[in-house]
Amino acid sequence: MKNVMTVRLDKEALRRLRELAKQRKKDLSSVARELIDHGWVYLTLQEYRAGKMSLGTVAERLELSLSEAIELMSELGVRSPIEYDDYLKSYTAASAFIKGAKSGKKPRAAGRRPG
Repeated sequence: MKNVMTVRLDKEALRRLRELAKQRKKDLSSVARELIDHGWVYLTLQEYRAGKMSLGTVAERLELSLSEAIELMSELGVRSPIEYDDYLKSYTAASAFIKGAKSGKKPRAAGRRPG
C-alpha cells in the first residue's frame, strides 16, 4: 500500500469493523479495505439496477469483463433494468450488424433508411 488515509469512525462502526476482523482473522486495515471494495461494488450495482448505468460501464468500473460482470450480477440476484423486448430488439440489431460486417456490406444504423 502506498497511500495512507485517516478515517474517523463512531463507536458502532469501529465495533463492527473489529467484529468482522475477528471473524475473518484479519487486521482492521484489511477488513476496512475489503468493505470499501464491497461498497463500491454494491453502489455500482445499485446504479445499474436503477437504470443509471450500462452493463459496459458496470464492467469497466468493477474492472471485469462483460461476462464476469453478468456472472457477478447473476450470483447476487441483480436483475437487468432492460425489458425482454428491448433485449430482443438489440440482439436482432446486433446480429444484423455482425452479418453485414462479415459479408463485407457497410452496416447501416438501425432505424435509418438507405440514402
